[in-house]
Amino acid sequence: MAQVLFSSWGRNIVDNRNAGEIKDVPLRLPIAHDGENLMAAFMGWDGIILFDKDVDIPRMAAEYMKRVQTLYCCGKCTPGKKGTKVLSDLLEAIVNGQADEKALETFPDLTELLQNCKCTLCQSSTVPVLDAVKYFRDDFLAYINGSSQGRKDRRFIHKYTAPCQDKCPAHIDIPAYVEAIKEYRFDESLEVIRESMPLPSVCGRVCPHPCETACRRKNVDEPVSIMTLKRSASDYEWQHHAAPPMLPKSKKNKTVAIVGAGPAGLTAAYYLALEGYPCTIYEALPDGYGGGMIAVGIPAYRMPRKTLQRDIDIIASMGVEIIYDKRIGTDLPLLELKEKYDAVLLAPGAHRSKPMGVEGEDKGYKGFLKGGIDFLREAYMGQPTGMGKKVVVVGGGNTAIDCVRVALREGAEASYLLYRRSRKEMPADSWEVDGAEEEGVQFEFQVLPTKILVDGNEQVTGVECLRMALGEPDASGRRRPEPVAGSEFVVECDTVIPAIGQDPELNFIPHDCGIDITKWNTVVTQYVPLKGADGKGLKDGMGNELARILMTDMEGVFASGDAEIGPLTVVACVGNGHRAAKVIQRWLEEGKAYITDEELMEDILTYLPVYDKDEKVAWLDSGKRAHQAEIHGKERASKGNYNEVELGFKNKQAVGEAERCLRCYRVAMIAV
Repeated sequence: MAQVLFSSWGRNIVDNRNAGEIKDVPLRLPIAHDGENLMAAFMGWDGIILFDKDVDIPRMAAEYMKRVQTLYCCGKCTPGKKGTKVLSDLLEAIVNGQADEKALETFPDLTELLQNCKCTLCQSSTVPVLDAVKYFRDDFLAYINGSSQGRKDRRFIHKYTAPCQDKCPAHIDIPAYVEAIKEYRFDESLEVIRESMPLPSVCGRVCPHPCETACRRKNVDEPVSIMTLKRSASDYEWQHHAAPPMLPKSKKNKTVAIVGAGPAGLTAAYYLALEGYPCTIYEALPDGYGGGMIAVGIPAYRMPRKTLQRDIDIIASMGVEIIYDKRIGTDLPLLELKEKYDAVLLAPGAHRSKPMGVEGEDKGYKGFLKGGIDFLREAYMGQPTGMGKKVVVVGGGNTAIDCVRVALREGAEASYLLYRRSRKEMPADSWEVDGAEEEGVQFEFQVLPTKILVDGNEQVTGVECLRMALGEPDASGRRRPEPVAGSEFVVECDTVIPAIGQDPELNFIPHDCGIDITKWNTVVTQYVPLKGADGKGLKDGMGNELARILMTDMEGVFASGDAEIGPLTVVACVGNGHRAAKVIQRWLEEGKAYITDEELMEDILTYLPVYDKDEKVAWLDSGKRAHQAEIHGKERASKGNYNEVELGFKNKQAVGEAERCLRCYRVAMIAV
């Protein structure tokens, strides 16, 4: 809840100005944008929110439209190009005392004109301006009549975003790269992607694409296939034998060490190297296994190794050195690393499987494997997995799904997945579950394994289970599974693979070095203390504080990726690693670690958020979402067949899908 004097946000008018009373309104905004400087007003695509009566709304509206017009209006349509200029000039004339009262009557007509714009940037920018003129008319008249007393100076901070861009953990300018594909400019599309992500081939294939859950096209028919379009841009480059155009700046004299060649470490190294900072990555896996969890945790039928290696080779070509088979803490102490380099980034990934918590799992039985992550790594590296012919995997995430599908490719005659909730509540991506089902995986839902069964030779013979009933929702919002008395049954098998989660391996961090570890086994980093009106800190969906600076309490040592945010997704690690690179650069150049106003706004808008699932989106022509070509049939999961299952778009198909994008840009601005 936020305490406001006035709000038109969401078309719900709350006006407490005359009564002088401040009431709570359900808005997700912090009291202070940076933990110290109070947020006085917020202006954006859905209205105005006023916290402080001394904010000069006419001047704020003038500055808002000026920035929209001069910084972001693309000029590709006449209503947007001309209309925003007229609006900007008109607002400027008013606050300069150079307009009369009749000028206020032109705003509704100009707003109507801008509804014919090519995209929603200019359309949405008129909303707060019209609200300002309508609900703060006396303030505008004071300027027109020369009676304005002037108000306290404010600093205005703005952010350009889109619902999909806001939801993307890497904050890629999605409408820009999609539009470039629409115009057959695949190279420029990839250039836009690389501004925020150096692993386009990877995230064009294995990203869970949260951006698509916030696509406004979904409010019309179906979301744009944003992820696959990213793959189209990336594949176009190598298919046409084009050399990546990026060139790093001249080498700086300060160096950075990075622990882990996973998505966070590779991303940070790429952006630091582009700025000229020599980066050395220390990777515990052998040569040829760069990519961290992407390489040894995501099977090749989803992420082909040659394609992954190309992304890594491009990063290395920027001047990044990757030293393989070097485990920090064993082969090289962390404190020695700190002495050798000007900055250190800890990004070791989450390669340790969580225990399952069933009777017999700690007995060393034959056929009870260490964990899903270990199984996938051993299978990929060609090492003995210990797998038999009848495999049971326990879990409901993407790792569990990968395990049951890999088991078939490793020669299992039967592959089962046991999950304690229903299919609807599985955290795994639905399309991955569909793929497993098509390949012949057998599912047992609402099942709780309780005991590992073995024969006289301590060989696994089965798993004893209980049926589960779904009760009331728990803290995650999913219905809590509860055991059904007397429902015991046995699933026969010779192999059990627990895949219920993973943790970072942080034993290489000395206990007395000043780097703290949370109870969730993640590295503690500094953050800006953003608080809501209730005084509580603002956190993301995973319980992490917003506005994290990513430096530990040991100066010059930073953390990123799974080790900092907890085991999440490749794209979350990429976004986290990119921010780490920017913070490290500031540390090296200025001697202090901080995040900028724009980055603060990025986090604030994500918390707001930008996408509104209830918004009525008007569109004349409905078009079906394109689906990439895919190999179908159980034979795709035959023994040893790790050929890629999803094949991407043809270029013409990609262009057609890109044309479905509504280009939903937004501009937000705050006064502090």
